[in-house]
Amino acid sequence: MPDGINEKIKPQRATPVRPSDAASLIVLRGSGNKLEVLLGQRRKDARFAPGVYVFPGGRVDRTDGAHASLHPVRHDVAKKISRHCPQHRANALAWAAVRETWEEAGLLIGQPGTIENPTLSPVHAAYADAGLSPCIDKLDYIARAITPTKSPMRFNTRFFLASGEHAHGELHVSSELEDIGWRTVTETFNDLTIMSVTAFALKEAMSFLQELPTPDPNRLIPRFTHLEGPRRVLME
Repeated sequence: MPDGINEKIKPQRATPVRPSDAASLIVLRGSGNKLEVLLGQRRKDARFAPGVYVFPGGRVDRTDGAHASLHPVRHDVAKKISRHCPQHRANALAWAAVRETWEEAGLLIGQPGTIENPTLSPVHAAYADAGLSPCIDKLDYIARAITPTKSPMRFNTRFFLASGEHAHGELHVSSELEDIGWRTVTETFNDLTIMSVTAFALKEAMSFLQELPTPDPNRLIPRFTHLEGPRRVLME
């Protein structure tokens, strides 16, 4: 074999990386031409999707399940999520979406009230300081996406939807997201750099908001996939 040929051949990964459980929260407010979505720009030096605009979100932490135990999702949401994971995982996923929204953007998803164990975590303390109680039962589960198998970093992401009326606090930048703000959906699609999966999830959220379906545990959920060829949407 000629010298240097080995340097030109990139080794193929024997097996795909197992995707990490993750959750994102789509927060919408307003209506019609004034419908806005909460987005932030990932840092330019981020390992995954640098510089693009995304919803707040991230991996599920090992503590999310325990922290969510007193704030469960609705029955219909839990049933839909449990089609592809243990039912108790639904609470952890929803709590992760809410926690990440506070950590990355500074907003709490809640309603006036009190939270038990305010010293349990920084987000619990934030709820207590704000006089709020988490309203996880107000979240809707609208879509799922799994990073392509060829990616060195993979996520099994569930997208939740929250109304802006339940978002409280002052927006702030974080170590994960910059340029946090509310953008009209027109600006988002026309002027911002977003990934195809973000566009897919936002369109699903807008359709859901327009339809406002009755909570239904049997409702099919779209999954964004890259299986062997062009991007497709499967119903599950």
